Formats: sequence, structure tokens, C-alpha cells
Amino acid sequence: MLDTLKYLLGWKGPSGYGSKSTADQVTSSVDLRSSTAIITGATSGIGAETARVLAKRGARLVLPARNQKAAEETKARIQSEFPGAEVLIMPLDLSSLSSVRNFVSEFESLNLPLNLLINNAGKFSHKHAVSEDGIEMTFATNFLGHFLLTKLLVEKMIETAKTTGVEGRIVNVSSSIHGWFSGDLIPYLEHITRNKSDYDATCAYAISKLANILHTKELANRLQGMGANVSVNCVHPGIVRTRLTRDREGFLTDLVFFLTSKLLKTIPQAAATTCYVATHAKTKGITGKYFADCNEASPSKLATSSIQAARLWSASEAMVTSPDPKFGAYPFNGFD
Repeated sequence: MLDTLKYLLGWKGPSGYGSKSTADQVTSSVDLRSSTAIITGATSGIGAETARVLAKRGARLVLPARNQKAAEETKARIQSEFPGAEVLIMPLDLSSLSSVRNFVSEFESLNLPLNLLINNAGKFSHKHAVSEDGIEMTFATNFLGHFLLTKLLVEKMIETAKTTGVEGRIVNVSSSIHGWFSGDLIPYLEHITRNKSDYDATCAYAISKLANILHTKELANRLQGMGANVSVNCVHPGIVRTRLTRDREGFLTDLVFFLTSKLLKTIPQAAATTCYVATHAKTKGITGKYFADCNEASPSKLATSSIQAARLWSASEAMVTSPDPKFGAYPFNGFD
């Protein structure tokens, strides 16, 4: 009850910011004129506001996008507001591992530094679907594509941080909904991938967001073990109506959002935690943590498990390197 009251009142935590803070406010003292940022899911909603604010602070933006027309419109909006902004559009479908690899290859050919990686894109698939790589579509898009993207870009980030002396930062956008799942993640993922009749869209979304947090935890440990000047943290942006609900438009969705309207954030407020963690001086050196309302928070008990984090990492490595399931191999083999 007290936490809800603090949220509604916009109570400011130790960071000096709270639920009512906006992305503009938390970056007011930030200068990103020497930074390059990759932001997934930047064509609408929280991602678009994150891109707008980072451009305002001087960052060069690389916007991966499946919908090139929407990406060009985002670029035009940003450059109309900030004429000097450098915005690069590159094709990427996060549900496709080959597309992720192609994106990274194209990005590396540009010989650009990489200071910030914001894994923001999200999908809530109402209907059961499986990616071309044989993975349930929500998990493939929200987690596995970002896992591979980060894996392939992290060396560039380490190199950039070493050259510039400026900490690289990775931000994984999760959700408090991760706490709705408390089972065994890998067997459940295999089950819903193979069994359309048992598919639960909300549960699928929850495990993808739980995986984002476990990935953050394990990657932070590995980067620290390497002595890399790169941090990785996870954020819950808050409750906000974005295009994530586009598969569930209708009277019931409208009613739910109306009844919970007092708990909703505006998009500038929802982008604040991502921007705070990605850019603010107070988060320098902090890694492997979960943030909400621009302050450190506690995820679910399962999300704090080092054993589950390591297990997910091993399974994810197998999924992104296994032969195409269409030719007889299945990415979950050995992880039941």
C-alpha cells in the first residue's frame, strides 16, 4: 500500500527522481555529444522517446528497425526537432537470428564506436507463433534476439570503453510482469513452443521479461570477471499504454486501461528510467541491478537466482548456435 502511495504521489527515491520524473528531466545534466547509441524498438512509444531525448543530448543514434518506413518517420521527427542530430537507420528483425547477425555485420562495417546499447523492443503476441529459428515468437523477439545482439556487440563496447575511458552501458528493458512466472523457464518455453493448444500469451510475455533480468545478472558477472568497463542493468519502465498492446485492441483493453488510468505513466515518464540508467552519473559503476521509477528495486525471487541465470545463459548459447530446426535439430535438446 505504501509503495502504491509513493508511486501515485511521485515520491522521489535516493536518486532524486521518481515515478513522475521524465526522460528530459533525468538527462538535463547529460552531454552525449561523443556517444553512439543503438536503441531497438525506437519507432514508437518508449523507444521513440528514448531516442528523441538521447538525440537532444547529442548522441549519434543507430535505430534498428523491421519497419523501415516507421523508422524513417522517427528519424524525420527527431531531425525536425534537432536539425544537427545524426540518425542512422538499419534493418533488423529481432525474431530472426540471421537478421541479427546481418545487422551486426553491417554496423561493424561502419567502423563506429558503441557506447550505449538499449535493448528496448518488445512484443506481446496474442496468438501462438514460432520464429524461423524454431522459438516461440515472444521469447524470440523480446529475449533471444537481444541476447544474440548483445553477445555480438559487447566486444565493440568493451573496445570503445577502453579507448575512450568512458563506461559503456547496456540497458535491458524488462517489466514487473516478470514476477507473474515462477516455474521452470526452459521446459516451459519448450512446451509452449511445441504445443500451440497450451499457449498462454501473458505467461509467454512474463518469461521473456524474466529472461531479460536473468540475462542482465549473468552478463554483469561475466563483464566484471573480464574487468570490462561496461555495465549492464535492467529496468521496469512502468505501466504505460503503447503499441505493445496492438494485438489486443478493443473494448476490454480500453476498459482495463481506463480503470487503471491513475497508475499509468506518460511515455516521457516511462522512458525516464531507461534514460537515467543509460546516462546519469549516479549510475556509473552500478551493474547487474534492476531499476524501477529511476531507483534500484527488487525483482522477483526467481529473477535473483544465479543458478537460473547461468542455466538460461547456457541454453541461450545453444539456441543461437544450433543448426536450423527445420533440418532435424531442436534448440532445446539437452536442457529439459
